Amino acid sequence: MRTRVDLLTKEYPPEVYGGAGVHVAELAKALRDFVDLRVRCFGAPRGEEGVSAYREPYLAEGANTALRTLGANVEMAAGCAGADLVHSHTWYANAAGHLAATLHGVPHVVTTHSLEPLRPWKAEQLGGGYALSSWVERTALEHADAVIAVSHAMREDVLRVYPDVDPDRVHVVHNGIDMAAHRPDHGTAALERYGVDPGRPIVLFVGRVTRQKGLSHLLRAAFELDPEAQLVLCCGRPDTYEIAVETAALTDELSVSRDGVVRVDGMLDPVSLRQLLTHATVFVCPSLYEPMGIVNLEAMACGTAVVATATGGIPEVVADGETGLLVPVEQEQDGTGTPLDPKRFASDLAAAVNRLVADPGLARTMGAAGRARARERFGWDLAARRVHDVYQGLLGS
Repeated sequence: MRTRVDLLTKEYPPEVYGGAGVHVAELAKALRDFVDLRVRCFGAPRGEEGVSAYREPYLAEGANTALRTLGANVEMAAGCAGADLVHSHTWYANAAGHLAATLHGVPHVVTTHSLEPLRPWKAEQLGGGYALSSWVERTALEHADAVIAVSHAMREDVLRVYPDVDPDRVHVVHNGIDMAAHRPDHGTAALERYGVDPGRPIVLFVGRVTRQKGLSHLLRAAFELDPEAQLVLCCGRPDTYEIAVETAALTDELSVSRDGVVRVDGMLDPVSLRQLLTHATVFVCPSLYEPMGIVNLEAMACGTAVVATATGGIPEVVADGETGLLVPVEQEQDGTGTPLDPKRFASDLAAAVNRLVADPGLARTMGAAGRARARERFGWDLAARRVHDVYQGLLGS
């Protein structure tokens, strides 16, 4: 009989809005070759066999949304009866994993995609729920039978932030990339739809509007970009109203001083994302906190050079001078990751982008090297085998 593993997550297709959701979806596909996998997620019912979805309960008006998350976790934990092992992703499902492990007497594996104490700006989004999410994460990690970090930098963060976690229980399994889904696509439908000129250099950003992703620093850097370059901003859901307003104001200010600023709001469909990545001269990841960054792998898989902040797990993905350019940054150590010298960071970011815009041959060479690196080192089949090894170490099989 195959080992039954219940994978616990908030995000699962088609309701995916971030890197953790992409990770769970791809890992689930690959893990089915090794185990009897059941997926438990939030949201509307899914039609996929072995996938159960849970609605967050209604609470009195004004109740903090974090309490609704915990309500769904309780029902998810009950559904794990019969599992040999539970594996949770993000604080949104960590409580379900901890409760299921305690209730059903099975091992609990936690994959860390980020850490709540290193994202203090989430207090803007969650209010008192941020203290609750931090408590959930700490409890889950300190009691988990195994913790999987998505990069070596993430592992170091886990052990620094949670010193009571046994280092022997923390394993590194990098995110993967589906090279069939993420590949060069020279179609131009997406460019035509969004008004992007294929005859001009394209500097592309794809990410949520959150402090973590450093979009405001890219917008400030853009005042120093080569005027011939277009800046295409593919913006996901803002964390808060305040950051949405701030980003809109910076974008409007930039648009007054230069042309070629294109903003696309909402999640991109896969074809549009491929086409924009493929046609981009350079993909920019100005993140202040990034445990690994799947989006950089997506750009590399499409053969695009990457300019990214040298922080977190990004240097484990982007090879500086080979697949792109890393921009160093000195950061506050208060958990915000705020650059100590924001003007210098913005200028250094602009200089790296301008270097590749001015030398498209170098950008193409780096893009080709990035695709090769993504294919050779970051397959989901490899990630699934490593995760399965963690399972076997706990189950003794």
